[in-house]
Amino acid sequence: MDKFRKPLLIAMGGLVGLAGGYFYWQQIGCVSGSCPITSNPIHASLYGAVMGGLLFSMFIDSKK
Repeated sequence: MDKFRKPLLIAMGGLVGLAGGYFYWQQIGCVSGSCPITSNPIHASLYGAVMGGLLFSMFIDSKK
C-alpha cells in the first residue's frame, strides 16, 4: 500500500497545480502576451502541475 501512496500524493499535487495554473491564467494571465508562461493556458497549467507535484512531494516521508 505504501508504494501506491507516494505516486498518488504527487499526482494529486499535479492535479491541484494544474487547476491552480489554469485559474491563474484565467484570472491574472498576461495582457500583453509577452510573458512566456502565463500567456498561454497550456503553459500555465503545465507549470502549475509541475510546481504542485514538487510541492506535494515535499510531504513524503523518506525512510532510511
